[in-house]
Amino acid sequence: MRTATLGPAERAESLAGMAERELDILVVGAGVVGAGTALDAVTRGLSTGLVEARDWASGTSSRSSKLIHGGLRYLEMLDFALVREALKERGLLLERLAPHLVKPVPFLYPLQHKGWERLYAGSGVALYDAMSMAKGHGRGLPLHRHLSRRHALRVAPCLKKDALTGALQYYDAQMDDARYVATLVRTAAAYGAKVANRARVIGFLREGERVVGARVQDVEGGGEYEVRAKQVVNATGVWTDDTQALVGERGQFHVRASKGIHLVVPKDRINATTGLILRTEKSVLFVIPWGRHWIVGTTDTDWDLDKAHPAASSADIDYLLEHVNSVLAVPLTRDDVQGVYAGLRPLLAGESDATSKLSREHTVAHPVPGLVVVAGGKYTTYRVMAKDAVDEAVHGLDQRVADCVTEDVPLVGAEGYRALWNARARTAARTGLHVVRVEHLLNRYGSLSEELLDLVAADPGLGAPLTGADDYLRAEVVYAASHEGARHLDDVLTRRTRISIETFDRGTRCAREAAELMAPVLGWDEGQIAREVQHYEKRVEAERESQRQPDDLTADAARLGAPDIVPLG
Repeated sequence: MRTATLGPAERAESLAGMAERELDILVVGAGVVGAGTALDAVTRGLSTGLVEARDWASGTSSRSSKLIHGGLRYLEMLDFALVREALKERGLLLERLAPHLVKPVPFLYPLQHKGWERLYAGSGVALYDAMSMAKGHGRGLPLHRHLSRRHALRVAPCLKKDALTGALQYYDAQMDDARYVATLVRTAAAYGAKVANRARVIGFLREGERVVGARVQDVEGGGEYEVRAKQVVNATGVWTDDTQALVGERGQFHVRASKGIHLVVPKDRINATTGLILRTEKSVLFVIPWGRHWIVGTTDTDWDLDKAHPAASSADIDYLLEHVNSVLAVPLTRDDVQGVYAGLRPLLAGESDATSKLSREHTVAHPVPGLVVVAGGKYTTYRVMAKDAVDEAVHGLDQRVADCVTEDVPLVGAEGYRALWNARARTAARTGLHVVRVEHLLNRYGSLSEELLDLVAADPGLGAPLTGADDYLRAEVVYAASHEGARHLDDVLTRRTRISIETFDRGTRCAREAAELMAPVLGWDEGQIAREVQHYEKRVEAERESQRQPDDLTADAARLGAPDIVPLG
């Protein structure tokens, strides 16, 4: 299978190609569900287009807890079907579809009561493991274990001694959510899908009551395209209702946004060799290992303000610090927080006012002929949502269509990953890079890391780390623009890498250097480089200001102080 390159020329070709002849399926929205839907459709032999108004995963799908999990707490709600489905998907991702991107991660669940709690929680975790193994997709993870208080404090010395009587340790999995989506898009493109970001749907094409395509605006070039398709899939997440309004239909269900915020703190601030899962009065709190950092989250509150840039308020940050500090021997302070990010979950609205009680399950509907809507769900089960959306769209196609095959379609970079991992010391010796750098590339790009090593071979200067963000090589910035569809500095520092949340300066120190690396690929002159850096600095300052505000309203107003789009010269 050829590897798709998503540079500026390929984007222009995709937009022109979509407008040239009628597609079988046009997918609107390139979060994890939209990207997954495009991959599902194209691997069934359907001509497929995918358009995204901003960047791949720029909404919910880059701002999650970065977990691939079965949803242990849904067992307590007796939602066995959802847990079983998610555990199967977790196993597929770990073992077959994306072993280079999805990795096991241990969690410690502190017990606070003797006797009954160990029995109750232990039964739940045992059932979780059993359900995972039952379908043959649990082999990639160790089974849970019971720990005494002394043993628990050995693996998590950060905990207060009086915060637990013992503990359970179990395993789930994690990934870099934005990188996962970019890889999904590239996989769909490799199989023939036409994909374009910064391409906004501004209206739908109608023939009578039937939707027959969409009017797509090139946000970068300013052109407008009529893209005709036999079926259009609306996979716009928290924007579902807004997209439906373009058809003049609210649809058969309503999607509400729930805000979740996360803090990123340096690894040395929490002394543990395992992640933590803690109960709160409303939900659960995770402390998740993340390279040289920890991610602490999340909140779960209703949000009806700006969807593009949900803001974390000072109250949100205090809430997380207060809850995590209730069990930490050495409390975290505001000064320990390197990064903060806020995301919106698309929840199917129900009778409950509390977003924590709204459905995480997904729904697919066909509100008008030619238009399919998919909404709800959780990151882990994106492939099932995509399958259901394409199955629904197929009903409207006057042709025989193959069944879903994505259970057996590894993402680009997966094939050959384990062999390259085993040979990483040889690769390090061959390239002159430290073996840790080779491991870093393999865990972000899999076998595609050879393409980055080719860039370094051609220009050894790209093998150096970025100034002020030395976890990342300069080659990764160039590659993001040339191969992964990055169009702006923000795309690289926020989503292709995680520099915006992994450094105390939020990426401002390396912004100029990164923009200069992107410039030759994207044809930027000195003026555009300056505009990109200025835009990014304003974004960082607006986010910092929002995080000093007391509530959602003031935080939202502060975040909107930065412009959304970088002007092109």
